Amino acid sequence: MNKKLKSEVLPNQNEAACPPANLAGSTGASPHETRTARILIVDDQPGNIRMADSVLGKLGHQITGALDGASALKLAASNRPDLILLDVLMPEMDGCEVCRRLKLNPKLENIPVIFLSAADDKDLIVRALDSGGVDYITKPFNQAELISRVNTQLALKAARDRLARLAEDKSELIYVLTHDLKDSIGDISMSAMYLHEQHKKLNDGRLTLLSENILRASELLLAFVKEFLANAATDYGFALDPAPVNPAKIVERVVEQYREAAGRKGIGIEADISAAGCVAWADALALDQVVENLVSNAVKFSPAGRRVWVSVRGGAGVVELAVRDEGPGFSAADQARMFRRYGRLSARPTGGEASTGLGLSIVRKLTQEMKGELFCESAPGQGATFTVRLPQPPE
Repeated sequence: MNKKLKSEVLPNQNEAACPPANLAGSTGASPHETRTARILIVDDQPGNIRMADSVLGKLGHQITGALDGASALKLAASNRPDLILLDVLMPEMDGCEVCRRLKLNPKLENIPVIFLSAADDKDLIVRALDSGGVDYITKPFNQAELISRVNTQLALKAARDRLARLAEDKSELIYVLTHDLKDSIGDISMSAMYLHEQHKKLNDGRLTLLSENILRASELLLAFVKEFLANAATDYGFALDPAPVNPAKIVERVVEQYREAAGRKGIGIEADISAAGCVAWADALALDQVVENLVSNAVKFSPAGRRVWVSVRGGAGVVELAVRDEGPGFSAADQARMFRRYGRLSARPTGGEASTGLGLSIVRKLTQEMKGELFCESAPGQGATFTVRLPQPPE
């Protein structure tokens, strides 16, 4: 072990940390071995640390030793290791407790822990693994077995790290692409709308048809991108900020937003906000998304001449928000898959609107994140009622 590592291991007058054996003659790891890593060895017997170091140090790994649990936790926090070899039976704080504390720290919880113990007790092994360990080696250990198990865990950790980075890159890529795409489609939609408004002056039937096609296609694409973004937000860290929220105000705004679209289809939409004083414990943006998706679906799937009702009720520590329509309703098969992402149901939009199959999936996710409940009452040909039940603010 080099001098820098030794100075990190020897800060304690009570010999809380132990210097591994001198490996000045050791060279780097073989190109066929697992990449070199930082390994923390925790054991109350200095000889055990030296023995493990003499085996693993030859592979090029950077070894740090600690003689007790408290020192191990400090070393892990200051110089995050890739792997920890942890003795089970130690005075004051045993290995199981050390492992539990590691797993409670978000910065250290993903470090794999291999337990070492001279006791071949099945109950002790189970307790050690239950505390968060990934493997268990009995002492005195076989050198080949130690190397094999350490390499296996390091390889698994490297694979998990790669997957985590890929997931993060995917999330960022999706976010950038979809936001850029949304802006571009929005520009197309605005241009098509202007073109559509001007066609009467030109009195050209072909222009009318083309502008309607462009406008319709851009609206469908924009609706899909918006719902895709909302769904991605729930998958990749939609940060909720629960606070006292008045659902009646949200309902009032959403109903006004969709009143024109409903009117174009000959659909009446009404809001019962007599319980305007009801307050829910929810995230305002998430609840707005829930109400908008439910009202949008009710208008989208209702035939001309029908009605949609939106209401807010309160009592017994909960607030209930309901959206009822006179649409085609849902069959048993539809109800079994209605909350799946991209699930296609038997009913189709009555005005040619976009239907991504994401709306109800988003509603359920957001409702669950707000510690609420979502219910659906429906029968074929008898419309549907979606009820969102949310807790009231804590006293």
